[in-house]
Amino acid sequence: MLLGSAARSGLKVLQLGSHFRMSKQGLPTEFELIARYFAPLARAFPGAYGLLDDAAVISPACGNELVVKTDTIVGGIDFLPDESADFIARKALRVNLSDLAAKGAVPRAYLLDLVLPNTIDEPWIGAFAAGLARDQAEYGLHLIGGDTSSTTGPITIAITALGEAPIGRIIRRGGAQAGDTVFVTGTIGDAALGLAALRATPPSLDAASTTLLVDRYRLPEPRVALGPRLIGIATAGLDVSDGLVADLRHLCEVSRLSAVIEARSVPLSAATRAAIAGDPHCLATALTGGDDYEILFAAPPAASTLIGELSRQFGVPITPIGRMVGMSEGGQPQVVILDEFGLPRSFATEGWTHFGNSP
Repeated sequence: MLLGSAARSGLKVLQLGSHFRMSKQGLPTEFELIARYFAPLARAFPGAYGLLDDAAVISPACGNELVVKTDTIVGGIDFLPDESADFIARKALRVNLSDLAAKGAVPRAYLLDLVLPNTIDEPWIGAFAAGLARDQAEYGLHLIGGDTSSTTGPITIAITALGEAPIGRIIRRGGAQAGDTVFVTGTIGDAALGLAALRATPPSLDAASTTLLVDRYRLPEPRVALGPRLIGIATAGLDVSDGLVADLRHLCEVSRLSAVIEARSVPLSAATRAAIAGDPHCLATALTGGDDYEILFAAPPAASTLIGELSRQFGVPITPIGRMVGMSEGGQPQVVILDEFGLPRSFATEGWTHFGNSP
């Protein structure tokens, strides 16, 4: 992992730079880059040993257990090739923090794997590290290691985030009960429409609306403070990354239930509503496009008052959008989206999949 010269043991694990070569003239060595840009990100975490050893040590608080999540983002797939380095770093970290939040875990530390083309220069690395530092300060976690390699392909960044939660209490996908209300935080569809706007600005949107949607795509807002407070309230949950419909189906499949959602209840920003008003097909994009990084969860109807209090306390909208229902005998889990007339809607796809969608 992101280690200095004292750890040059020949092991790939926890070594930064043994596979990292750049063609830029005058670029510092990998170990100088570690000391300059990445070791400071680990300084406040004792178990990281200043990134000078072959492994890190992390222990949860008494009564807690570690919760581990890894996610990868790739240039041209998860961010635009010309995106700034600091925003790339922050998005890479935040998509993982969103998963921890949906499990009810408090973030503690993370591992960073960088696969970079040889065109990357030192200012890019400096900006990337600055983006990480900014979000470390905001979300209260630290770098504890990683690895690097080079590629002839696009920038690829994998982060493994570690959080902690009370033993046996994380919010899993399974556990929802028939009759539970389905809730979602924030608004849905902004990021997917933001990506569409980057590709071809919808003529119906003004500049301010377009900027809002694009910003939601570029930099998600993981619900890190709210998530742990849902432990003991949510019966099942996950974050919305692949699309509201697709991710709700994941929850249904593990809980062995179906869900009925009212499209008119799904929370939409004013910008997304404007996009839909200009082109009704944008509703399908909003519900299935993904990259929302909001928490989607089921909870008993009796918890609605408490959930409303949490919404006010954290300043985050939490909206009831439907209910969990039992499956028909011999049936399969389904997600039914009802239109304003109470009729089921169908979509060409329920959400994003890396092996079924075109970038």
